[in-house]
Amino acid sequence: MTKIRQDPPRASMKDVAERAGVSAQTVSRVANGYVHVRPEKREKVLAAMRELGYRPNSAARNLKSGRFRSLGVVTFNLTTLGNERTLAAVAAAAAASGYTTTLIPVADPTRLNVVGAFGRLEEQAVDGIILIMSAEFGSPDDYTLTAGLPLVIVDSIATAGHTLVDTDQEQGARLAMQHLLDRGHRRIAHVAGPLKSFSAQHRADTYAHVMSENGLDTPVMRRGDWTADSGYAAGREILAETPRPTAVFAANDQMALGVMRAAHEVGLRIPEDLSVIGFDNGDDSGNYWPALTTIHQNFDAVGQRATEMLIAMIDGDPLPGNPLIPTRLVERNSTGPVRTDG
Repeated sequence: MTKIRQDPPRASMKDVAERAGVSAQTVSRVANGYVHVRPEKREKVLAAMRELGYRPNSAARNLKSGRFRSLGVVTFNLTTLGNERTLAAVAAAAAASGYTTTLIPVADPTRLNVVGAFGRLEEQAVDGIILIMSAEFGSPDDYTLTAGLPLVIVDSIATAGHTLVDTDQEQGARLAMQHLLDRGHRRIAHVAGPLKSFSAQHRADTYAHVMSENGLDTPVMRRGDWTADSGYAAGREILAETPRPTAVFAANDQMALGVMRAAHEVGLRIPEDLSVIGFDNGDDSGNYWPALTTIHQNFDAVGQRATEMLIAMIDGDPLPGNPLIPTRLVERNSTGPVRTDG
């Protein structure tokens, strides 16, 4: 009987650590090109890798350059417009620079799950990580648990102490509010996004600041969950108020669509009786009835900038460009001047 040849077991990171007389974390740092490892330790680790034929997950590794040419991405929600487009832009930008991407979606955004995702990416031999965050799940200090891997966070808070890239949320919300103010609106309601969403909170805070700066009363804010159904429910409540607002700033296009449905159901004309503005400029916003005035987010630029910054960190180069990507107003038919008798 012919015996089936069995390959010897592949060397592990633990095997390399034992051979070199260092910790597994030191092996990880050397494997991932982390610069803050003493030269003598680095040489021991590289020698042990060569002796054992260590190749993490079969990656064809150039030990001299210390690169896997791979970027890891962790994200919470693949169904939202922003995350979907940002992820696509990251993958395209990485490929253009000769990098592959490894995606780990996290269904439940907890500290434990995020740290676990970081650990899995470390084992899969990536050179750096992009965290498309979108929601608060713990202390910013928790994001340092990446075994020395460079980290770029998309959609977070400026106090996190890490390299951040995001749409300029304040600038976009100010554009929306100024557009309504310029058309004479003073009773402006806001449908905010989820409480734990950083982008939703940025937009809601800016709305409140602009109302205060102009000496205007801030109506009770309604919150949705980014869906048209939640915008519809919020719109029904807003339009039942006395006096009724003359304009609504919705934190995304889908909730704006729900507000417009609520307005149509009570016989209000848009924009003659009620102006509605959204945020995102999704693919369908020009086909709403009437076509939706909105704030355009350049998700492609966000993903491109995040990737450029991460690769610059890997290479030890200066960080390119501004981490805040500007927005622009897209004026269509859902906003107009306030009625003089309104």
